[in-house]
Amino acid sequence: MLELFRSNRCFIIAEAGVNHNGSLKLAKKLIDKAKEAGADAIKFQTFKTENLVTIDAPKAEYQVNNTGDGTQFEMLKKLELSLEEHIELKEYTQHRGIMFISTPFDFESVDLLEKLGVLIYKVSSGDLTNIPLLRYIARLNKPIILSTGMANLGEVELAVNAVKAKGNDKIIILHCTSSYPADYEDVNLNAMITLKDSFKLPVGYSDHTTGIEVPIAAVAMGATVIEKHFTLDKSMEGPDHKASLDPVEFKNMVRSIRNIEKALGDGIKRCSQNEEKNRYVARKSIVAKRQIKKGEKITTDMLDFKRPARGLLPHMIDFIIGKEAIRDIERDELINLHDLR
Repeated sequence: MLELFRSNRCFIIAEAGVNHNGSLKLAKKLIDKAKEAGADAIKFQTFKTENLVTIDAPKAEYQVNNTGDGTQFEMLKKLELSLEEHIELKEYTQHRGIMFISTPFDFESVDLLEKLGVLIYKVSSGDLTNIPLLRYIARLNKPIILSTGMANLGEVELAVNAVKAKGNDKIIILHCTSSYPADYEDVNLNAMITLKDSFKLPVGYSDHTTGIEVPIAAVAMGATVIEKHFTLDKSMEGPDHKASLDPVEFKNMVRSIRNIEKALGDGIKRCSQNEEKNRYVARKSIVAKRQIKKGEKITTDMLDFKRPARGLLPHMIDFIIGKEAIRDIERDELINLHDLR
């Protein structure tokens, strides 16, 4: 499974999260649209509200802006999915040919996902420092995608070490900025390179900016995973819709990423097949700048460099200086070795 994240093809996750608004019908529609957009996986969030937040936990500012007043508990309770709904969604993703992933936020949710037979676990930025939860997931010895929003390098190291201590080195680290939406100035995409250099593990990027430019840039910089919030309609009520891409935008992002992958190539500097036909017309040959009489010694001032490249290339000039013309060579005529001695 980890080979998915070590190939030259970026693994793209449509982060549906709680953008289903608690509706199974809406969740299935998100799966359909994610598949149509070209996502490799769709990710939901698995939690038991009572295990996730205290009864009076306040909302984040962006949650208040997007959903109004009230507590996190009240908001999340409406977005919670049951075991039966999880089973139905998992089966539906299999039917549609897209991978099902979910982020567990508590021990009970990990157990639920294990019953479903998930192949990969995703840990949210908020749980990066939740070492007991990391250990609980790591012991299952399945690939773990770690989001690192709000974290410094030391906190990432603690999380990585906690997973490895359970004998699990199947780790993918996602750089992330936990703002909704994230400002470009806060993205710090170069930190993804720092994570790669520091831990020698596959890295990727979980994006919360409003556009598609940053994920595309991340792929050009070596991201093996891209996660992006996904919604059917950004105007819907809910905490994450406004910081998400709609189906058309997501499809454009996927297409752009796939084009960038083609453009990155294998790193070997060579003339491509399509360039070959242009070498002849774009490069130059050594030609006579004026008429050169038989018996004259070739000097630099007799020569010019012009298209097409049918004769000696300009880098051969030092080889022919001082040689003698064995016939008259007319102006603009190609200089060839068989005309010299």
